[in-house]
Amino acid sequence: MMRFALAAFAFAASAPALPALAQAQTQSPSPSVTPGENAQTIEGILAIVNDQPISYSDVRERASLLLLTLGVEQPNQQQIQQITSQALDELIDEKLQLQEAAEYEVEVTEEDVANAVSDMARQSGLDRDGLMGVLRQSGVDPQSLEAQMRAEIAWRRIMGGLYGSRIRISENQIDERLAQLTAAAQETRYNLSEIFLYTANEQEKQQALDGAQTIIDQLNAGAPFSVAAQRFSSAPTSAAGGEMGLVSLDDVDPAVAEAVRNMDEPGLTDPIVVEDGIYIIAFRGKQDPAETVEVVDLVRLAVENGSEDDLIAANAAADGCEGAVELAENDPNLTATNLDDVRLSDLGPEAQTMINNTEVGQATDIFAMSGSIGVMYLCNRSDDGSNLPSREEVEDQLYGRELAMISRRELRDLRREATIIQRGS
Repeated sequence: MMRFALAAFAFAASAPALPALAQAQTQSPSPSVTPGENAQTIEGILAIVNDQPISYSDVRERASLLLLTLGVEQPNQQQIQQITSQALDELIDEKLQLQEAAEYEVEVTEEDVANAVSDMARQSGLDRDGLMGVLRQSGVDPQSLEAQMRAEIAWRRIMGGLYGSRIRISENQIDERLAQLTAAAQETRYNLSEIFLYTANEQEKQQALDGAQTIIDQLNAGAPFSVAAQRFSSAPTSAAGGEMGLVSLDDVDPAVAEAVRNMDEPGLTDPIVVEDGIYIIAFRGKQDPAETVEVVDLVRLAVENGSEDDLIAANAAADGCEGAVELAENDPNLTATNLDDVRLSDLGPEAQTMINNTEVGQATDIFAMSGSIGVMYLCNRSDDGSNLPSREEVEDQLYGRELAMISRRELRDLRREATIIQRGS
């Protein structure tokens, strides 16, 4: 599913692209129209999706919006054909999405669409009226953008409603992912951004290859990668402008890893063909393994009277870091001290050994301290310098990936089951 750009109009193309599109398409039929048809016929229906038509004017408006997004001011004939094909493909998907919304009685109000437009405008440094003005000045009917947003909102609600509550990210999955990220931090990591063009079959793959080359041409001409990713990418990273961050090559598709590994300096890859689509990768540099420092969060629980029996009893009652703090608040004989972000290497050898032998949430053996005795509760252990995400962030990432995969699969199934008639097919 293609996504709209959140900052598509920060580099609005000038109007000449749009007359050029209309003139060229009137003189030469689009890829979906049988050669030889006259202009009057072209102005009719280009496709029918389950008895609902897509007109030439629909495709022309969407193609104009795509050109504006990419910043193409004077498209050549090949670009026009590729963009027109892309526009028709998007509109077919949106018809299917809105038909599914009607089936499930999912309502998208005018207020929903208006709010989405306002959000886009704010992220582009404009208000809603300013954004609409940019569209009209460039010859783009705002209704084309609103129609796209309506389908996007409806499909997101359907996928969230049908599958959102069914996706369960387990603690084991989070642990496994964090372990992978920790291991990757010890390897050379690559700063990458991605655009992924999903394809359901070989015919779409050839069209996507052509589209990928057009996108690369515009990126090389100065179009922002983040905007192109937001607008065209089917990857979960599209909302973040395609940014993957620092990743190990073991975490990406082998074909992507090979292409990046062979790059001597930052830049764009050629289109990379994988089983279910096309990647465009921006390689921005690499980072050698960083020296990491183990950091721990501790709670030190001590008894004022030095009684080992009292400390053993308190330890049994505390049951973890929070319990130790709470227990000390209600017992004047106990003192609990939070020690956060302690570098393990800054502690003495004996303390390091005790903490290394302690599980998170558990207490160390009893040790002597100035004038008393105490234990250390190990609350958290991490590697400072590895830039690891939090557990919540990892959970959100895993959830987003799974929902995105389900969304692509559902849209692919809708296409396969639908009756889609295109002129010339």
